[in-house]
Amino acid sequence: MTEIRTPRLLLRSWHDDDLAPMADINADPRVMRWVDDGSVHDLDRTAEDIERWEEEWDEEGFGLFAVELLASGELIGFTGLSVPEFLPEVMPAVAICWRLGAQFWGQGYGSEAAHATLEFALQDRGLERVISINRVGDDASENVIRKLGMAPERETAHPVYGYPLRVHTIDLTEFQA
Repeated sequence: MTEIRTPRLLLRSWHDDDLAPMADINADPRVMRWVDDGSVHDLDRTAEDIERWEEEWDEEGFGLFAVELLASGELIGFTGLSVPEFLPEVMPAVAICWRLGAQFWGQGYGSEAAHATLEFALQDRGLERVISINRVGDDASENVIRKLGMAPERETAHPVYGYPLRVHTIDLTEFQA
């Protein structure tokens, strides 16, 4: 699996000792507010999530990176690429996504990690197009999406939960490395 270094972050494979800090992030209602139905995830669910994310690397050649602070080695969340099968109307597609612990918000880490991931998708993995799907009202994610240079493509509703979603897109010709 690829590792990516940015000025402040290491995007890397998952380690066994990432489970507890990622479970702490997933247990925070502030973090999970915009994810699925807003429910927090416990340790067992987080372990299942990480296992699924690792399988996606094997199946697709991309997936979700663990994001670590270079200065401290602390896990701060994830960023990466995923196939958004939950939203059939956008398929085939690859979506960029991220989730950081609340204590790491507002410091530019999300944008830094997402930009490195987008560059990886378009330049290393040879994808022609990447989308991002966010829940309408999640202004922090919208801000990261704008910084990536992605443009709104459509609005739709989550097929299970019914809340409004916004789909953004960028293609290789629009990307500024």
